[in-house]
Amino acid sequence: MQSTAVAKIQSEEGEEIIPASTSVRKLSPVNDERIADICECVMDIVAALFNVSGKELRRPDRSSTSVARVRQIGMYVAHVTLGLNMTEIGRGFGRDRTTVQHACHLIEDLRDDEDFDRIVHMTEQVTAAAFRHRGIAR
Repeated sequence: MQSTAVAKIQSEEGEEIIPASTSVRKLSPVNDERIADICECVMDIVAALFNVSGKELRRPDRSSTSVARVRQIGMYVAHVTLGLNMTEIGRGFGRDRTTVQHACHLIEDLRDDEDFDRIVHMTEQVTAAAFRHRGIAR
């Protein structure tokens, strides 16, 4: 998990003072290990739903358009349904944050098509149901 450097100043009484001008990034309540597990589960869900090889989804290099699209849907659902931030999703999917950002924008734009929107909505519902008992799904 990324941590933000915070300047600490000791008062004469020995207590730590954090300057008011210092902003502290709100960290996700989910730790790195759980993020990796969550993203692995999302990849398993989309692989099963779309009949795509989980191995193909996890490949670090470029994939066919169909495999990439399924991965993009998984990234989008992890962000929208599970509330993970793009940096966390990037780490969990073995991609860069900007790749996740591109995927989320692309999937959002493609949802204008009714058939595609139904597919993504179904994926969101399945994912939410899979994670509901873990307290992660929104």
